[in-house]
Amino acid sequence: MRYSQLLIPTVKEVPAEAEIASHQLMIRAGFIRKLASGTYTYLPLGLKMLNKVTAIIRQEMNATGAQEILMPIVQPMELWEQTGRRTAYGENLGWFTDRHGRQNVLSPTAEEIVTTLVAGEIRSYKQLPINLYQINTKFRDEFRPRFGVLRSREFLMKDAYSFHADLPSLEQTYRQMYEAYCRIFARCGLPYVVVEADSGPIGGSASHEFMVPTDTGEDLLFYTADGSYAANVDRAEVDPPAKQPPADSPAMQEVHTPNTGTIEAVCEFLRTRREELIKTLVFKADERIIVGLVRGDHEINAAKLSRSAGAESVDLAGEGDIMNLTGAAVGFAGPMGMAEKADLMLIDHAVAAMAVGIAGANKTDYHVRHVVPGRDFPLGGDRVAVTDIRNAIQGDVHAGKVLLSRRGIEVGHVFKLGTKYSEKLNACFLDANGQERPCIMGCYGIGVNRVIASAIETGNDANGCILPIAIAPFEVEVLSINADNAQVTGMAEKLYAELTHAGADVLLDDRPVRAGVKFKDADLLGIPLRLVVGEKALAAGKTELKRRTDEKPAMVGLDDAVAETLKALDQLRAACRPEHA
Repeated sequence: MRYSQLLIPTVKEVPAEAEIASHQLMIRAGFIRKLASGTYTYLPLGLKMLNKVTAIIRQEMNATGAQEILMPIVQPMELWEQTGRRTAYGENLGWFTDRHGRQNVLSPTAEEIVTTLVAGEIRSYKQLPINLYQINTKFRDEFRPRFGVLRSREFLMKDAYSFHADLPSLEQTYRQMYEAYCRIFARCGLPYVVVEADSGPIGGSASHEFMVPTDTGEDLLFYTADGSYAANVDRAEVDPPAKQPPADSPAMQEVHTPNTGTIEAVCEFLRTRREELIKTLVFKADERIIVGLVRGDHEINAAKLSRSAGAESVDLAGEGDIMNLTGAAVGFAGPMGMAEKADLMLIDHAVAAMAVGIAGANKTDYHVRHVVPGRDFPLGGDRVAVTDIRNAIQGDVHAGKVLLSRRGIEVGHVFKLGTKYSEKLNACFLDANGQERPCIMGCYGIGVNRVIASAIETGNDANGCILPIAIAPFEVEVLSINADNAQVTGMAEKLYAELTHAGADVLLDDRPVRAGVKFKDADLLGIPLRLVVGEKALAAGKTELKRRTDEKPAMVGLDDAVAETLKALDQLRAACRPEHA
């Protein structure tokens, strides 16, 4: 294609609102333009990249036997009420009331719709397993869209849903999808890792995330140096610390601590350290009151707390509930007496290991010194459990090995759903004995936009994008310098035609602009190979061939230019094949 005939509105300035490299470069390179908060228009090169990613996804999904369908993005609210996810998704769920007074959801995902479809079409175990997928627009009403297309309100997603008669069948498809995802991300040129993950509002018994490690990622992942373990922050398991030697501690002592409703304020007032405090937090899960205890220097992990409580989700309790439970204002809750008052008290291992600590007194403006776990509040019982409910931190230990951490971008997620949706939406089948049973489900998603943003986030320099050849908008750019010289433009046209005929995806920069402008735009767009035709080199019977990552170009003879370019293309393509990833 010809540069002069394409809409490629590159800009020099870094957009003020763009915080990270991928957001900045996608705008500067003319891949996207913002319409409103969290919504973007994809311009020709950006759409071309999306199409390349979706083509790879389709090839790999079809190779597994998955079947492509297309489902509506407008869904009846009553389906979400049947599954209970209207509440689970909360304010992130975008919805509207139509002219007939019916409430409708703008699809953030499609478990309800595909399960309803299968409920109407599948009757027998002989029709199973089946794996259905789509590549379609999704909408989530993010409170704070940021980082460009990494956390947008509207996005493109590949979502697949499998239905099975038994667990071995689910396990087989889950493994197929896992391996297909490895091939997809390898072919897209992404440096991905796979981590154990929490299922969140999707639900299910097990899941894995495919993450692209980068310092600007919103997700936190933990791993061991030997690669034997990797998990996101909601799944990262921490070994219990050794129990501190028992302290010869006096009885609890109440201390007046006015206006100290935060950990920082308590530490300053009592001249103590965060790790010497016992932090007591009150949550609600449906109608249950759950108390969670963590050390003052740790943070409760809501996903771990939910799993330990057997709840789909938990929320911090309101001031009224906290006052009713503790008799104190927010910030002064303590563990004493909570085992009898709360529906459930969950104590983190690090708290149970403490010899003595400081806690809220369940009395406004008061704390208590010399609180001994096991003496002043129980570490077991019908409604008390000691378990891992906190966020891991770097330096923690898992299975005896030190955990390291880094940030990452989630690009894919696979789930074992079980029967959560099929039971509620009556997606059942008759087994070999004629008994009706609910389908066992799996779910598999890829954020298509995130693939592009992740590739740019991990592939860029001061001059612009450095893109994997499989998803770059073009594989080769032919630049004609001195566009008013007929011999130069003629040779550029010849090379462009021959490379295109040989199957390369080529952009010809035929614009009547200065050479410096063409070079800067070529670097900004991140096209992997650049072939330059200029007066001096042409007179010497040569042309310049340069990879985007090379410091300097190589001079090649005109007669060899096409062959050398195709050779370089083959090398770059090979690097994106799964066996090389």
